[in-house]
Amino acid sequence: MRKCSRTGCLQPAVATLTYAYSDSTAVVGPLATASEPHSYDLCEAHALRLTAPKGWEVVRHEGDFAEPEPSGDELTALAEAVREAGRSDRQPPPPEQETPSGRRGHLRVLPDPIKP
Repeated sequence: MRKCSRTGCLQPAVATLTYAYSDSTAVVGPLATASEPHSYDLCEAHALRLTAPKGWEVVRHEGDFAEPEPSGDELTALAEAVREAGRSDRQPPPPEQETPSGRRGHLRVLPDPIKP
């Protein structure tokens, strides 16, 4: 399930916002089937309250925004993740090393490759 793109909002997305720059138009429609790089997923509250810059028009889907049903792909991916996590022959992940500041970093230092 996709979440709202608005910062700090954890609500499920029910609408997709796209822009038609050439027409100065913001379009809020039903949730797209796939996340696109130049569109934004919005929860119902943010989809209904959206405003556009001065001189722009907002075209909004009429009717209720419905939370999408989980697709077969999402359910299959979830089932595979649960199955993988439950395997007894799985190797545990290596322990993370702490940085000098005591924080765990997401970057790793790799040694220089040995040159012949």
